[in-house]
Amino acid sequence: MSGRLPVRGREGCWGGSSEIEFTPSEVRQFVSDHGARKMLPVVYGTGGPPSSRWRRRATIFLGSASGSTSNIVNSSWIIKPTSTATVMTTALGLLMVLLPAAYPEKISIGAIFEQGTDEVQSAFKFAMFNHNQNTTTRKFEFQAFVDVINTADAYKLSRLICSQFSRGVFSMLGAVSPDSFDTLHSYSNTFQMPFVTPWFPEKVLTPSSGLLDFAISMRPDYHRAIIDTVRYYGWKKIIYLYDSHDGLLRLQQIYQGLKPGNESFQVETVKRIQNMSEAIDFLRSLEELNRWSNKYVVLDCPTDMAKDIVVSHVRDVALGKRTYHYLLSGLIMDDRWESEVIEYGAINITGFRIVDATRPYVKDFLAGWHRLDPATSQGAGRESISAQAALMYDAVFVLVEAFNKFLRKKPDRSNVRRTGIPGSSQITNGTRALDCNSSRGWVTPFEYGDKISRLLRKVEIEGLTGEIRFNDDGRRHNYTLHVVEMTVNSAMVKVAEWTDEAGFQAIAAKYIRLRPHAEIEKNKTYIVTTIVEEPYIMQKKSDSGEILTGNDSYEGYCKDLADLIAKKLGITYELRIVKDGKYGMENSDVPGGWDGMVGELIRKEADIAIAPMTITSERERVIDFSKPFMSLGISIMIKKPIKQKPGVFSFLNPLSKEIWVCVIFSYIGVSIVLFTVSRFSPYEWRVLTLSSGGDPTMGTRNDPTLQHPHGSQGSPHIPTSSMANDFSIINSLWFALAAFMQQGCDISPRSISGRIVGSVWWFFTLILISSYTANLAAFLTVERMVAPINSPEDLASQTEVQYGTLSHGSTWDFFRKSQINLYSKMWEFMNSRKHVFVKTYDEGIRRVRTSKGKYALLIESPKNEYTNEREPCDTMKVGRNLDAKGFGVATPLGSPLKDPINLAVLSLKENGELTKLVNRWWYDRTECRHGDKQDASRNELSLSNVAGIFYILIGGLLLALAVALLEFCYKSHTEATRAKIPLSDAMKAKARLTIGGGRDFDNGRWYGLQS
Repeated sequence: MSGRLPVRGREGCWGGSSEIEFTPSEVRQFVSDHGARKMLPVVYGTGGPPSSRWRRRATIFLGSASGSTSNIVNSSWIIKPTSTATVMTTALGLLMVLLPAAYPEKISIGAIFEQGTDEVQSAFKFAMFNHNQNTTTRKFEFQAFVDVINTADAYKLSRLICSQFSRGVFSMLGAVSPDSFDTLHSYSNTFQMPFVTPWFPEKVLTPSSGLLDFAISMRPDYHRAIIDTVRYYGWKKIIYLYDSHDGLLRLQQIYQGLKPGNESFQVETVKRIQNMSEAIDFLRSLEELNRWSNKYVVLDCPTDMAKDIVVSHVRDVALGKRTYHYLLSGLIMDDRWESEVIEYGAINITGFRIVDATRPYVKDFLAGWHRLDPATSQGAGRESISAQAALMYDAVFVLVEAFNKFLRKKPDRSNVRRTGIPGSSQITNGTRALDCNSSRGWVTPFEYGDKISRLLRKVEIEGLTGEIRFNDDGRRHNYTLHVVEMTVNSAMVKVAEWTDEAGFQAIAAKYIRLRPHAEIEKNKTYIVTTIVEEPYIMQKKSDSGEILTGNDSYEGYCKDLADLIAKKLGITYELRIVKDGKYGMENSDVPGGWDGMVGELIRKEADIAIAPMTITSERERVIDFSKPFMSLGISIMIKKPIKQKPGVFSFLNPLSKEIWVCVIFSYIGVSIVLFTVSRFSPYEWRVLTLSSGGDPTMGTRNDPTLQHPHGSQGSPHIPTSSMANDFSIINSLWFALAAFMQQGCDISPRSISGRIVGSVWWFFTLILISSYTANLAAFLTVERMVAPINSPEDLASQTEVQYGTLSHGSTWDFFRKSQINLYSKMWEFMNSRKHVFVKTYDEGIRRVRTSKGKYALLIESPKNEYTNEREPCDTMKVGRNLDAKGFGVATPLGSPLKDPINLAVLSLKENGELTKLVNRWWYDRTECRHGDKQDASRNELSLSNVAGIFYILIGGLLLALAVALLEFCYKSHTEATRAKIPLSDAMKAKARLTIGGGRDFDNGRWYGLQS
């Protein structure tokens, strides 16, 4: 109860009320002031502890009030005495006796986690909850102070540890990186604070000083298991890939585990990798050196990276599959490996597990773990638990067992407190805080640290990770690791057990045939169930209008496949459409627990299912599948982008913008250099003879006497000479431009230096123009389609183009369960935008076609390719398939048809019949026109292809006219000024010259040439 009831009765008289409520502070005060010495029957009820809310009658002894009240918690009690005796006496005696028994001791622990350990933190909280809610058997209640860090900075971490110590914790838990572990471990040993961690970094060695190490590790050492497993498989050489310093130290332990002179295998290659791409590149380089040798790879990295490496390896056509065998170091096989990702079963994988899901204790735990809400307990809510999270869960119950022993040895709980630091604050559980920042020059350790640490080493319990025992060094011993292999169905099978005492113990495989195969009944008509879906099964339309019946009323890929299989097996069949129109999912509402075609096979309503039905592990448990008759994967469908016609200035496209800029600067530079060398070279200068009037003669330097063309008397003039150079800056620019345009020029350099400049410029323009011409045709005739999305990575890295899939389909389930980083990111995007999911594929395809390129559909590749061949031919597939799976022919479990159908499918695949069926139903019946090479070669240029050069031509002509007009005006103004005549008269004279030419040039009087 949280309120306080008023005391009813006479003021100052405790006997006037039959019901009084006391708060904890009042009780503590009265306990220190009063006492009682009689036995009274009392009733305590609604204010009792949470575990005792029902009313119970008890007889108690009311003794002295000298006891401690440290265990009284913040709740209120209602006391009902059965007589008019002193109520205070009854209440005090009751609280002194019942409260310590009803409320368990609260023991504080500190927990420090690295960021990114969500599942480990959820396991810790789940363990705390399971212990604290067990009110019937628990001896104490845990109170946890949790800190999550994102740094390995020793100073910040030490401040955080001191803060934990100041809260009066009895022990520390930590799931941190090796760098952070060093600081935490040092403080633990310095202050004798018990420290439990799910894993020790490999560099933590056994103390050599002989002193007690106050840290214990839940994770067992497994480097010896790696050695024994490699020896069991008979590998002579291994490739060791690791991603951290911890992995390198583990490799050193492997080296130390090999006896000198008696090594059973060698570590041939060691490589530190940072990511999946680096690992694949390294393996590809090894493949190039020796493709056909067997390669045994010990992979020491986290689960996510290991998954990415395996999937990328299988999808890489340059890497072999059968020649590789991965041994996954660590306990990452306890993490979830999706059975629907068939890449896991396409290559040899061996690893270790420590959680045995067949044990009843583990089954009960996983049932509760699966019920947790992943939104509040991140990483939980699954059917499995990682080894790290399981070790953290066990760590909590190791502490529980140790503190149970500790409290049994300390029955007077009120005396369980810390000492040694005067003035330190007292915690509510009766302990005193440690001051690790003391400036007094000495360290006061935790009083009970040594005792609790020794009790931790004596713990023997059964946990999620098996039997838990520790040696004197705080490390696990007497533990069991399960050696597992990945099957072709991406499922794990146990092949051996490894213990630290007995080593590697293989488990003999048992292949028991329950009954011999029955013979196929040749005179029986087998029922084949299927589903209507283009182009697999479609209703056949008769050209003559007659009504078709039986098998002839259907056509499609699966109909032809059924005919071929029936012919191979020599049987007859009847094709039936599944009644509920479903493929098959678990459904408890129908007989057999499955609906669709799977349910019909289970109920023996059909003998064979030939349809586009994906092979999955769930279906494989209840029916049999043949080898895949079609391989497929999740693909991306987008609206086909509109072909982009070449732009107006597409003739510039053969060369990049950078090259055009360089050409312009080269042109200017060559002109300047040519002008400079022509000025410096004496061979570029020539003598120009001038008349006495100052006008240049029309002759050359060899004509010493020339007359003025407008001399009035025809009298001779005295000639003068001057030096001239043809390569002015304007002429140099003109020469360089003419050479670049592959044209001639009236002038040419005569000096050696000038000719060198011209030669290198001609060579430069020859190569450049040739390259430009070679690429010009392609850029003018090809119309390109630029897709906004080209891969799953492109799709995941943007938000403009939304994408979705069929709601609650196999593709939807694949993304929901995937732990591959890329696909998890895509699922988060889709799940946060529910509108991207569609109810049917037809709805999704319509959405792609009407979204103007803003929506992409994740769809199975055969359906994608078929839709792309259907009108209006406006969709396309982009990028690679996101996964790899297959369609198979299904039969009931134990059917005699399984093996014959399997052989028939393999035979049809080998002789190319399945490929012919794909071509027939996908591409031969296409409704889309695909241009061939001849059409492409006959493409004619349109005006839009070459409009740019017309624009340049027109622009150049207009510019020339404008410049000519400016020259006309400028020259007229100059001559009018010189002749001191009106500008209009000068322009008229120029106009007559422009129109009439030089035949009637008698306007000398206007320019002062005649008297």
